[in-house]
Amino acid sequence: MVRREPPQTEEGWYALHDLRTVDWEAWQDAPERVRERALGEVVDHLQSAEAVADAEEGDSALYAVVGHKADLLIVHLRPTLADVERLERRFERTEFSQFTEQTYSYVSVTEASGYSERAREYFDGEVDDDSGLAQYIESRLHPEIPDSEHVSFYPMSKRRQPDQNWYDLPFEERAEHMASHGDIGRGYAGKVEQMITGSVGIDDWEWGVTLWADDVTDVKELLYEMRFDPSSSKFAEFGPFYVGRKFPPADLDAYLAGEHVPTSDAAAESDGERAAHASASTASHANGHGGDAGQSTHGDGAAASPDAAAADDAAASAEAVSESNDGGASGGPPAAVQQETDDDSVDGLDAEEMGRTLANFGVYPEEYDGGDYGLVCYADADAEALVDEVDGLRGNFEHYDTHVLTSVRANQGQTAVVSVWANERAADTALGFLTDIDAVTNSARGPLGDADAAADSGASETGTDAEMQSSDDTTAADIREELVDEGVYAGQPHGEDVYALVLYSEADPETLDAEVSDLRDGFDRYDTHVKTAVYTDRAGDSGKTAVVSLWDTESAADTAADFLTDLPGIVGRPQDRDGFGTMGMFYTVKPDYREEFVDTFGEVGEALAAMDGHRETALLENREDDTDMFIASRWDAKEDAMAFFRSEDFRETVAWGREVLADRPRHVFLA
Repeated sequence: MVRREPPQTEEGWYALHDLRTVDWEAWQDAPERVRERALGEVVDHLQSAEAVADAEEGDSALYAVVGHKADLLIVHLRPTLADVERLERRFERTEFSQFTEQTYSYVSVTEASGYSERAREYFDGEVDDDSGLAQYIESRLHPEIPDSEHVSFYPMSKRRQPDQNWYDLPFEERAEHMASHGDIGRGYAGKVEQMITGSVGIDDWEWGVTLWADDVTDVKELLYEMRFDPSSSKFAEFGPFYVGRKFPPADLDAYLAGEHVPTSDAAAESDGERAAHASASTASHANGHGGDAGQSTHGDGAAASPDAAAADDAAASAEAVSESNDGGASGGPPAAVQQETDDDSVDGLDAEEMGRTLANFGVYPEEYDGGDYGLVCYADADAEALVDEVDGLRGNFEHYDTHVLTSVRANQGQTAVVSVWANERAADTALGFLTDIDAVTNSARGPLGDADAAADSGASETGTDAEMQSSDDTTAADIREELVDEGVYAGQPHGEDVYALVLYSEADPETLDAEVSDLRDGFDRYDTHVKTAVYTDRAGDSGKTAVVSLWDTESAADTAADFLTDLPGIVGRPQDRDGFGTMGMFYTVKPDYREEFVDTFGEVGEALAAMDGHRETALLENREDDTDMFIASRWDAKEDAMAFFRSEDFRETVAWGREVLADRPRHVFLA
C-alpha cells in the first residue's frame, strides 16, 4: 500500500464567516424605540469588532449579501478559536440578533501549505524570519481584509472518487497542478485578492475560499478560467457561493431602510460616474480581463484550489511580503535611470502621505527617523518573482549607511517594493534601480517625519549644491573647450560625453575586487554605464589602488558616486585633494604593444616631473585587463595642466599612440 506524502502546513488566524438573514417583517413591525435600541447596540458591537477591540490583532468586516441565501455576511479573523466564538456569541446577545437567523456559517483557519521547494525550506526552518518568503507566508497567515467593494465566499473540497482521487496522486503531480493553477491566478493580479482557510476536521468542507474584487466580473472570469484547469475540472467540489458588497456598520440603518450602501458612495456616484464606470469596465474587458493588473494580489490557484494559494507557492499570490531589507541595487542609478523615473509614473507625496502609505504596507514610524525618505514601487508580478530580484538588490544596498530598509510588501490587493533611505538623494538613487524591475508599474516618493525641517535642510543643501555644481560645470566646460582647441578629446570621445569618477582606497585590492564586482553588476543594468574597475599602480611606487567608474552622463556619475564612496578604505576622491585637480587619461592598448606602452609612459613621466606645477602622475592598470590603462595626473593649477597638453612631448605621445592603442583615448577632467 502506498501512502502519499501530504504537504506541510502552518496555521494562522481563525476565521468565521457568519451569514444572516433578516426577518424583514418582524423588523418593520417592531416599535421605533426597539429598532433604534437594537440598531445602536449592534452597530456598536460591529464597529468594536472592526476596530479589533476584543483582541490584540485580527480583522472584521460587514457585507450586504445579494440573493436569497442570506442578507448579511460578517467576517471575523482572530488569533484563537475562542476569539471568534466569543464574537459570534456577543452578536447573539444583541437585541438585533432576534430579528436575524444564522442561515449558514463557516469556521476555518488561515493556512499555508508547502508544495513548492522554497516553501518546504521555510517549513524545514531553513529560511530567515526576515526573508521575503517568510514575510510572504506571514501575510497569508495573518491577512488584512481589503477595502474592495465585492466579496465572494465559497467552501470547497478535493474529490476522492475512484478515478479522480486528489489524495491518491503523487506529491509531484499535485504540485504540478498547483503550479498550473497559480499561473492562471497571476493573470488577475491587482484585480482579485484571495484568502484561503483550511477546515479539515473543523467544518463540512476542506477549505474556505474568500475572494475580493472591485469588479465582481473579475471573480467570475477568474473562476470560469480555472474551471478548465484539471485541478478544478477533475479534482474540485464546490459548496454554495455567497456574493456581497462591503459597507461600514454605521450604514446598517441605511441598509435596513433599503437605501444605497455605503452611503458615502451614494452621495458621490452620479449617473455620469456610473456611465463612465460601465464604459471603463467594457473597455477593460475588451482588452482582456479588465482592471489594472498593476498592483497586486489575485485569486491565483487558491480560487479553485487552495493548495495552490496556500502559502506554499509564493507565486500563488501577489499578496506577498518579501522582506528584502531595502531596496536597491549595487551602485547609484545613473542619470538615465533617474530621467526615466522623472515622469508621471512617480508620484510625489508629502511627509504625511508617505507615512500613511508606508503604514498601509506595515512600515511604521518606529522603523525610520524623521528626515528619512521613503519609496513605494507598485508591481504587477507575483510575490516569488519579486522576492529573488529584490533580495539581490538588497544585498547590494546593505553596503551603504544611508540604507534603512527595503521590503516587498502587500496590502489590500497591492504588491509593492517599499524602501526607506536616510536622505532624498540616496532614495532617488535607489528609485532608479527599483523602477528598473520589469514588474514595477508606478511609484511614489516622499519625505518622512518632520517635512518642514527636512524641506528647510534640503533647500539649504540644494542651494549650496547648486552653486557648487554651477561652478564645477563652468570650470569643467572651460577646460574641455580649451582641450578641444588643442586637439585633445576631453569628455567627448567618439562624439559622446564620458564622465569619470576616481576614488582611492587603502583596502586590500582583492577585497575591492569583490565589492566592485557587486556594484558593477548593478551598474551594468544601465545604458549610461561605460565601465567600473579596480586599478593598481603598475610600477608599485605609489601604492595606489583606484576605483574608476565611467558614465555617459554627469548626473549618472554623480549618482554612482554615492555608492562608490561607501567602498572600504576610501581615502578621497581627486577633488578632495589640494591643488588644481586631476586629468584622467584612459587608454586601451593593443596586447602586442603593452610593454612598449609602459616603457613610453616611463619616459613621459620623466618629462612631466620636470614641468612646473606638476605634482604626480601614476600609471594604473586594470586588475582584470592588463591592456586597460589609466593615467592620473595632478597639477597645482589649471594653466600648469594645460601647458602639458600644449607641449610637444604630449603631441608626440598622441601621434605614437595611434599605432599602439586599440581604441581612441579618453581624456577626462576629474576635479
